[in-house]
Amino acid sequence: MAAAKKAVLGLLVGAVDQGTSSTRFLVFNSKTAELLSHHQVEIKQEFPREGWVEQDPKEILQSVYECIEKTCEKLGQLNIDISNIKAIGVSNQRETTVVWDKLTGEPLYNAVVWLDLRTQSTVENLYKRIPGNNNFVKSKTGLPLSTYFSAVKLRWLLDNVRKVQKAVEENRALFGTIDSWLIWSLTGGVNGGVHCTDVTNASRTMLFNIHSLEWDKELCDFFGIPMEILPNVRSSSEIYGLMKAGALEGVPISGCLGDQSAALVGQMCFQDGQAKNTYGTGCFLLCNTGHKCVFSEHGLLTTVAYKLGRDKPVYYALEGSVAIAGAVICWLRDNLGIIKSSGEIEKLAKEVGTSYGCYFVPAFSGLYAPYWEPSARGIICGLTQFTNKCHIAFAALEAVCFQTREILDAMNRDCGIPLSHLQVDGGMTSNKILMQLQADILYIPVVKPSMPETTALGAAMAAGAAEGVGVWSLEPEDLSAVTMERFEPQINAEESEIRYSTWKKAVMKSMGWVTTQSPESGDPSIFCSLPLGIFIVSSMVMLIGARYISGIP
Repeated sequence: MAAAKKAVLGLLVGAVDQGTSSTRFLVFNSKTAELLSHHQVEIKQEFPREGWVEQDPKEILQSVYECIEKTCEKLGQLNIDISNIKAIGVSNQRETTVVWDKLTGEPLYNAVVWLDLRTQSTVENLYKRIPGNNNFVKSKTGLPLSTYFSAVKLRWLLDNVRKVQKAVEENRALFGTIDSWLIWSLTGGVNGGVHCTDVTNASRTMLFNIHSLEWDKELCDFFGIPMEILPNVRSSSEIYGLMKAGALEGVPISGCLGDQSAALVGQMCFQDGQAKNTYGTGCFLLCNTGHKCVFSEHGLLTTVAYKLGRDKPVYYALEGSVAIAGAVICWLRDNLGIIKSSGEIEKLAKEVGTSYGCYFVPAFSGLYAPYWEPSARGIICGLTQFTNKCHIAFAALEAVCFQTREILDAMNRDCGIPLSHLQVDGGMTSNKILMQLQADILYIPVVKPSMPETTALGAAMAAGAAEGVGVWSLEPEDLSAVTMERFEPQINAEESEIRYSTWKKAVMKSMGWVTTQSPESGDPSIFCSLPLGIFIVSSMVMLIGARYISGIP
C-alpha cells in the first residue's frame, strides 16, 4: 500500500518560505502542485527603540532547520519517501539586512528588518546629494530613496556597529538579504557556503542596476558600500549548491525568489498585465510588465519580477507596497489586547458588519506607496461613545482594503488598462469578511486560489524547473489548473466611493506627525515627536472609556 502511494506521488519539491512573522517549509507534488505537508515556526521581532525592528539571524536559520526536520517527519508518517524530494526553493522577506563573519559564521548584528525606520536621517542626508535633474538612484534601481531598502540599513551598520566596521576592514564581512544568509548557511557556511542572491532580491537593495542586472559601482560609491562584501547575483532558477546537513542533505537548492516575486510566479502571472496582491505582514500588489521596465508616475516601484534560468529573459513588475496589513491585526492583539488570537478579528468584525464611521490609518512605519511619507503615524478617527472594539476591528480590516485600493488606482493609472479582477493570496485571505470588503471597496471581483500557499509554490516551481533538476515544467500547457473562490462586489459604486473618499481624508490627517528625524544618534529625546500618532489613539481611547473598548455594556 505504502509503496503504491509513493509510486503515485512521484517527484517532490520543497520550499522554504521565510517571512517576517514566521518560517515554513512546504513540500509539493511537482506534477500536480498539490501541497503534501508543511511545518511552521513563529519568529520573534525585537523593538529595541521606537521605530527599530530587528530579528535574530540565528533564530531564523534554526527555524528553517526545524521546519525541514518536522516536515520530513510528517511526510514519514504519511508513508511518503523524502528521497523523492529532488530540489528546494527559497522564498524570503525582502530588504531585511544581515552582515556576518565568513570565518566564524556568526552574525555581527541582528537582522535589520525591512520595516525599520532608524535610517530616516541617513536617507535625508543622502537625498541632498542627489542632483535635482538627475535622480540616478531611481533611474538605475526603480526605487525611491527610502528607509525600506537594504542599502541605507547597511550604511547604518557600517556607521554604527564597530564589529561590522572591523570585519569589513579585515575582509571578514559578508552582506546579504535573508536569502543569502540562508543559502550560505545551508550550503556549508564556513565550510564552503555559497554566497549568492537572485535578481529579485538584489533589485531590492538599491545597489543593483535593474537594466544591466549587476551591482552598480556608482550606486555602491554613493552609499559608501564596499563591493567585495556583496553576494554573487544569480538567476531565480538554477542550482546554487547542495544542502550540507539534516534530513535533506545532498538535495540541491535551486530556486530563489523574494517573497512577492515568488507569489507572482505561484499565481502563474507570467503574462504582461497580470497582477496579484499578497496579504501578509504588509500588502504587496505586483503587475507583470514583461521584458520592459515601466517607471511609475504615481508612487509605485519598478522591480525585477523574476528570471527563471541563467539563459532565460528577465521579467519586470510594477509594485505597490503597503507597510502594515496583517501587522495591524497583531497590533490589536499584542498592544491593545482586544483579541486573543488573530483569527478572532473576523468574528468581532462580523458582529457589527460596519465600522460605524470609524477609520483606522495604520501608518506605524510611515506611509509607503503611493505616498512615501515617512512623517505619517497611525491614527484612529471618527470615534463616538458608541464605538466599541468590534467597530475598531472592522475598521482595521477596512484599512487593509483601502490601502490596496490606493495602490490599485495608482497601478491602473500607470498601466492605462484597469484590472478587471484582482488575484489574491497570503495568510489574511482566509478571512472571508476581508475578502468581501476588498471586493466592495475595489468594486471589482476578488479571486482567491483554493490553495493559498502561492509564495511557497512559486519558490518550489522555480526550484523544480531549474536546469539540472527538471522535475517541474513551466510550459503553459503543463501548468495545473487552479480552483478559485470568487468574491463579487455587494454594495453600490456610490457607497464604495463615499467610504473611500472618507478614508483619504483620514490619511491626510495622519501625515506630518514626526518632525525630528535622527534615530541614529541614540539620544532618547529624538523620539519626542514619534508617539504623537499613538497619543492620538490613546487620547481617543480615554474619551471613549475603557468599558466601550472592552465591549462591556
